[in-house]
Amino acid sequence: MPLFSPHDQYVRVKQHCGELLSEVRKERPLVHHITNTVTINDCANITLAAGAAPVMAGAAEEAVEMAGIASSLVLNIGTLWPGQVDVMIIAGKAANERGIPVILDPVGVGATTLRTESALRILRECNVTILKGNEGEIGVLAGSGGTVRGVDSYGCSGDPVDVARRCAEVTGTVVAMTGEIDVVTGDGEVYLIRNGHPMMDRLSGTGCMAASLVGAFAAVASSPSKAAVAALAAFGRAGEIAAPGAAGPYSFRTGLFDALYSLSPEDLRDGTQVEIRRGI
Repeated sequence: MPLFSPHDQYVRVKQHCGELLSEVRKERPLVHHITNTVTINDCANITLAAGAAPVMAGAAEEAVEMAGIASSLVLNIGTLWPGQVDVMIIAGKAANERGIPVILDPVGVGATTLRTESALRILRECNVTILKGNEGEIGVLAGSGGTVRGVDSYGCSGDPVDVARRCAEVTGTVVAMTGEIDVVTGDGEVYLIRNGHPMMDRLSGTGCMAASLVGAFAAVASSPSKAAVAALAAFGRAGEIAAPGAAGPYSFRTGLFDALYSLSPEDLRDGTQVEIRRGI
């Protein structure tokens, strides 16, 4: 007989989401970003709203030193240039040596050869803890097919759960795939997170912000997959709270930050909508 029933597991995961939010606010981990210049301010502010501390440091000369004091590292190739990848790998290797989690957001993978080759190089040369991408990006990296135009996803080929599983197998990472339903694979299970609101698709940078939150939660968690579940559930729950009071995308943006800042561990615990399946 299983040690826990499916209902027990469901309750434990929801409880863990609330506990991790409390830990982020208690520990205030430093999240080192080498990230997208379009969304860098939003990434910093969403990290602060969650209760963590952001630092945006992309110079090669300080990459090792910054990784030496950070609690996690977020790499985002949204505004990519070749020299940036070299810096990301320097920082990634330093983070690996310290044993802190590395989160890769492969923005726009599949849209150009440079982006695809850069993401594969980072995965090859660094030990990436969590790969956070949309359906198109994860489909490309899984080798199962995905459609990306610019930095926007137009979906993956096949069942999203199967694609996420395949990507985890191919890359050897925990995979957090965002979409209408977010999918996280790891620890031998698959988690489907159903929090969120359609307004989140009307705002630039929500994917980048999600990666920052994954970095914040991963910094305080022993399980990368559960960190990703908690981060995506918290972000989605904030979107659900913010949407009813928004007149449009930009007022929603303000409400999103405020909702995350005000989100209580109890609200996250009670509001997390997650399904657990046996996975890889």
